[in-house]
Amino acid sequence: MSDEKSTTQEFKLDPDCELRFEVESKNEKVTLELKNGLGEVFGTELVKGKKYEFSAGAKVAVFTWQGCTVELVGKTDVTYVAKETPMGLYLNCHAAMERMREAAEKGDRRGPITMVVGPCDVGKSTLCRLLLNYAVRMGRRPIFVDLDVGQGDIAIPGTVGALLVERPSNVIEDFSQQAPLVFHFGHKTPSANVALYNLLVTRLAEVCSDRLQANKKARVSGIVINTCGWVKGDGYKLLTHAAQAFEVDAILVLDQERLYNELVRDMPDFVKVVFLPKSGGVVERSQAQRTEARDQGVRAYFYGSRTPLYPHSFEVKWNEARLYKIGAPVLPASCMPLGMKAEDNLTKLVAVTPGPNLLHHLLSVSFADSPEDDVVQTNVAGFVCVTNVDVDRQTFTVLSPQPRPLPNTVLLLSDIQFMDSH
Repeated sequence: MSDEKSTTQEFKLDPDCELRFEVESKNEKVTLELKNGLGEVFGTELVKGKKYEFSAGAKVAVFTWQGCTVELVGKTDVTYVAKETPMGLYLNCHAAMERMREAAEKGDRRGPITMVVGPCDVGKSTLCRLLLNYAVRMGRRPIFVDLDVGQGDIAIPGTVGALLVERPSNVIEDFSQQAPLVFHFGHKTPSANVALYNLLVTRLAEVCSDRLQANKKARVSGIVINTCGWVKGDGYKLLTHAAQAFEVDAILVLDQERLYNELVRDMPDFVKVVFLPKSGGVVERSQAQRTEARDQGVRAYFYGSRTPLYPHSFEVKWNEARLYKIGAPVLPASCMPLGMKAEDNLTKLVAVTPGPNLLHHLLSVSFADSPEDDVVQTNVAGFVCVTNVDVDRQTFTVLSPQPRPLPNTVLLLSDIQFMDSH
C-alpha cells in the first residue's frame, strides 16, 4: 500500500482484481485513465483514453473482469490493489435477477423487487448502483428507490425518492436526475418520526407499483431499493414494513449474519434472503464525515458537483409563503380527543410562523396547491435554503435552483440545515 503519493502511477491489474484509491485532501484532484483492457467503476464501464477527475472525498474502486492497465495522476491518500473481492458474488445476484426478468418477460409479469439491507457503511448504496448499472447495460429500465434519509442518493438528505434509471451512472457522479419522484421527510434519521417514515414508504410503494403498471419496460426490469443503516429494534421493524409495502422478492443482506437470520425467520417463504460479504474497500465513516457528506449532497443540489450550477437568490414575503412542518409534538393520551391515537399527530400538518428560527434551514417546495390537499403524501418540486431572515421587513431570502417566483407557496420545513459558504 502506498500513502501520500503524488505523481503518475501506472497499475497493471490482473483479471478479477480491483484498484482502490481515496482522495481526502481538500484541494487535491486525481485523474484516472484507462490505458488498455476493460475496467469499470461500480458497474459503469470506463472509456479507454478518457480522463476522469476525482476531487476530495472520492473513494473509488476500479474493477476488471479481464485485466486492464490504468494510470493515476495526482496525490491519493490511499492506493492499493485488492485481489480478493466479492464482485463474483454480486455478479451472481445480478444474473439471478436477470433470469427473473427473462421469466417475467415471457409470462408478462413484473420483474424482481430487490431490497439491499445492512448496518451503516457496508456498501449498500454501492451495491445498488452496481446492480442498476448492470441491469441498464442489459437494456433494462429498473426503478431505483432510496429510503436512506440520512444520505440520500436521489435528492437531498431528509427525503425518500424513486427514479427510473435509463442509462448507467456517470463514473464520477451518480445517476442522471431526470424527473425523480421525491417525498419530504424532514429529518436525517427515521427515528425522528417513525409514523411519518412508514407512511411515506407505503405511499412511495404505491406510486412505484402504479409506475410499473404503466411502463412495460420498467415492469419487467423491477425495482432496486436502498435502505437506512438502522437495523436493530424499531429500525428492523421499518425494514420489514418496507419489504411488505414493496412486496419484495429478494433481500440482499450485507455483512450482518444476525440481521440475515432474523429476516430468514420473519420473511414469508417466497422472499429469498441472501447473505453477502461487504467489499474490503468499504470504509467506516465518522459522525463528522457523515455530516460532511450530507452537506456535500445539499451543496451539489444547488451548485452542481462537477458541472457548475448557478443558483438564484431572492426574497420571499412572509405573507406570500405558507410554511408548515409535519408532525406536532406527541400529546399524552389523557389530552387526546376520543378515538385519536398519538401517531395521528405525527403525520399532521402544523403551521409554522416565519422568524429567525428559519435561518439556514432547508424548505421543500410542495406540489400541493393548498393545505387542504394531502400535503404530507404529495411529492415535492424541489428545495430552497433560507439564507437570511429580515424580521423588520417581514421577508426571508432563499437560495433556489431556479429564478423567482417559487413554483408553489406551500413550503415544508426540514430539520436539516445548510450553511451556504459560496
